[in-house]
Amino acid sequence: MDAHIVGWGHTRFGRLTDDTLEDLIQSAASAALEHAGIVPGDIGAVFVGHFNAGMVDDSFPASLVFGLSDEFRFKPATRLENACASGSAAVFAARNAIRAGDAKVAMVIGVEKMTGRDTATVTKALAGASYQKEEAGVSFPEVFGRIASSYFQHYGDHSKTLARIAAKNHANAMNNPLAHMHKDLSVEFCNTVSDRNPIIASPLRMSDCSLITDGAAAMIMVASDCSDGFENVVKFRAAEQVNDLMPMSRRDMLAFEGPATAFRRAAETAGITVHDLDFAEVHDCFTIAELLLYEAMGLAPRGCGARALDEGIVMADGSLPVNLSGGLKAKGHPVGATGVSMHVMAAMQLTGMAGAMQKAGAELGCVLNMGGTGVANYCSILERA
Repeated sequence: MDAHIVGWGHTRFGRLTDDTLEDLIQSAASAALEHAGIVPGDIGAVFVGHFNAGMVDDSFPASLVFGLSDEFRFKPATRLENACASGSAAVFAARNAIRAGDAKVAMVIGVEKMTGRDTATVTKALAGASYQKEEAGVSFPEVFGRIASSYFQHYGDHSKTLARIAAKNHANAMNNPLAHMHKDLSVEFCNTVSDRNPIIASPLRMSDCSLITDGAAAMIMVASDCSDGFENVVKFRAAEQVNDLMPMSRRDMLAFEGPATAFRRAAETAGITVHDLDFAEVHDCFTIAELLLYEAMGLAPRGCGARALDEGIVMADGSLPVNLSGGLKAKGHPVGATGVSMHVMAAMQLTGMAGAMQKAGAELGCVLNMGGTGVANYCSILERA
């Protein structure tokens, strides 16, 4: 028994001033129910990915979707939190409940409302996902700035490589009506420090950093023996979770061992190599993270991730386009929603419903979502049933 994805919903990502956390949850959930063609009474369990950490006052959001219908009443609902991988934690929990026989139909929701607080408050909230004993007071831009600096020291200045990743993802987001930012930024702009593109944490510029965003995504998942009647069905070829040590002092941060291990295990379970994939949605919280993920997935040797760009592999028209949605970089990064959104974007690709983002003939896709500095790592290999 396994779980199949049979419906989804996705709000626009952005600065959604007029929408509360509850509004976002219910909007995505309602769309997912409609897309799957089921009613709230059919749902056996609800799983909500939400980081929060003080970004909203709602610290107990698991049952907020119940406002859609009294049919939800008395159903189990659980909030999952695993830093920036909270959404994938909810996806995996729903899948596990179905595989265990505890539910036949599950709803997964990922949500975050971030723009109601100022940037300093959001930055501090996110920094709580690092190892406080050693890393307290260091923001995530500063953390990934240090990682980028170390990469440059070992392998040369790759400022332009990071700019190419940013420009690629902004160009991809132009085809995604749900993306936060629709600005087709050039490599030259992204590679130039200016008033519009200042240094945030050297060597990272604003164009190297993902966006503070509001948004939600939702999915309906059913047991595989119940999926025959659904029009759109996506199955898990593999799904692996790997958590690493918290302290960065105990890890080689340029090796990205957590994401690399999650991908390797998922690929082994699925019986594939990276070259069998048609597309991937990966966790580009900062452009240096996407570069390191090229290497973690085996698209290039360590220190040579730029080859994936040079050879066109990860471009929209390449053999393995990465982040056709625009990624966290341009689609936006509402933390708890990100993992669910990545799975939704993959499901859209596999069912031919991705519109202008569509990779022709996509049959096999990868989602690689991480929380913290590669601490909580989730990799799904998805295919159309």
